[in-house]
Amino acid sequence: MSAASRAPRAAKLTIGAAAAALALTACGSGGTNGGGDSTNFITGSGGIATVKKGERHNAPDLSGKDLEGKKIAMSDYKGKVVVLNVWGSWCPPCRAEAPNFVKVAHDTEKQDVQFLGINTRDTSTNPAKKFEEAYDVPYPSFYDPTGRLLLKFEKGTLNPQAIPSTIVVDREGKIAARSLKPLSEKALRKMVAPVVAEK
Repeated sequence: MSAASRAPRAAKLTIGAAAAALALTACGSGGTNGGGDSTNFITGSGGIATVKKGERHNAPDLSGKDLEGKKIAMSDYKGKVVVLNVWGSWCPPCRAEAPNFVKVAHDTEKQDVQFLGINTRDTSTNPAKKFEEAYDVPYPSFYDPTGRLLLKFEKGTLNPQAIPSTIVVDREGKIAARSLKPLSEKALRKMVAPVVAEK
């Protein structure tokens, strides 16, 4: 096999390995807390990893379409605290945490907090829409069936490595906290509140 023909195959293997890694941690109780040697994060109680202000990495400026096919982008919420939740309608832990996210999203709306979902590995939007209807989810979700958006998170940062995962992005667009497991209402509030309180 020539070097030229090996190169495309190697690229396909790399993409496949990334997808396989996501699949291995999918819908579990969480993965490792580590995000790489350059994160400078502190792991707090309950498996929530946080980064001090001034040591945080930029969140990717995600853009795409929501479950209704409308354009959506992280940049639409510039200046707000953004809570990103990675979920799938097929995922029992995602169903378990959904009411907690709905309640906290309603309670923090007037504090300039925007919740967003990243729906992944649903092969069509229909089950995802039924999930949102069942739990009366008040915020939009990116439709990301192949995990393309998840791969935009920089290696060595607090990136989402499991389903469900939750990321809190501060008002400057930097990743402040991450959880790799389903969250209770109390844990979610504990994760969001310090970032909301920052000046």
